[in-house]
Amino acid sequence: MPENFTQQEHVWMQRALALAARGRGSVEPNPMVGCVLVRGGRVVGEGYHRRYGGPHAEVNALKAAERLARGATAYVTLEPCCHYGKTPPCTDALIAAGVKRVVLAMRDELPPVSGRGVAILRESGIRVSVGLCEDEARHLNAPYLKLKGTGRPWVILKWAQSIDGKIATRTGDSKWISGEESRRYAHKIRGRVDAIVVGVATVIADDPALTSRHDKPRRIASRVVLDPRLRTPPDARLLRTAGKVPTIIVTDRRQTGSAKARRLARQGVEILGVRSSRSGLDLDGLLHVLGRRQMTNIMVEGGGRTLGTFLDAELADEAVIFVSRRLIGGRRAPSALAGQGPARIADSPRPTRTEVTRCGDDDVYHLRLTH
Repeated sequence: MPENFTQQEHVWMQRALALAARGRGSVEPNPMVGCVLVRGGRVVGEGYHRRYGGPHAEVNALKAAERLARGATAYVTLEPCCHYGKTPPCTDALIAAGVKRVVLAMRDELPPVSGRGVAILRESGIRVSVGLCEDEARHLNAPYLKLKGTGRPWVILKWAQSIDGKIATRTGDSKWISGEESRRYAHKIRGRVDAIVVGVATVIADDPALTSRHDKPRRIASRVVLDPRLRTPPDARLLRTAGKVPTIIVTDRRQTGSAKARRLARQGVEILGVRSSRSGLDLDGLLHVLGRRQMTNIMVEGGGRTLGTFLDAELADEAVIFVSRRLIGGRRAPSALAGQGPARIADSPRPTRTEVTRCGDDDVYHLRLTH
């Protein structure tokens, strides 16, 4: 039977979730985790998982609390690990510190942990409660849960558009639809994902660098180009910088032994062959390949056909849309989602969660497309 938690306990767990979110982009493919230690009605220590391979949230919180951890209650956003990985088990640390109670937002679904962490704590005499702010915890770690559950990374669609839905003018001019603050924010997102995906038409038209120009990127994203017929220009910026930033050209697997593929490989890119059909490259197969490489988050940036194809195939989990208060118009001006699209309005996807924020002169829509 679900336990009744107090309003103050919700406050402490919300603090733990906020701490956990600080690890975004630094801890993947591990989950983001936060921990708050409370004794006598006040916080005596807190911490979060700061970087992959580093101490976990519980250990950092216990270190901050020192002797005050004995008899405290730990509010943790995810079931503590109970196995040796890159760090010792957090269950052992909580037991050794003398914590009397552990409140969890959710159980960890990873097989070596799921349920065992709770069982070990209870066997040691620690009272364990589960389910405080569980929906928020699942929302936070949805990419981790998806990777572990399906073997595929979390897919974010991202684009900038005018208020009437155009991503460029009829001549192809798109610089700049969004404002400077929006572009800085977009680069910040680039700096926390594992890969940035574009179609070859975008490479030909825009010659993008696809790197994060944020001051302190947390990750170096691989550049992934969907190029079924290997049309990437030999002088493209992506190729000129392939020695510095990982670059993958995804093509029809029948193309991998061609002279074009060998030429591109000599320029330092990886040629990745996948199945192909009349509808295009096997994107689901590609996602499984990226998942096996432990990529947790990837961002699809365009163009419209690539964005639309991911949405049509129901492979998108999230969308970040920068909406400028411009009107472009024009029948030949491209729109953001140029795939097949649904036949009926009733079949169009509806976001499960929508957040709208301001970024300079633009509106930013954060749409969650899956649970």
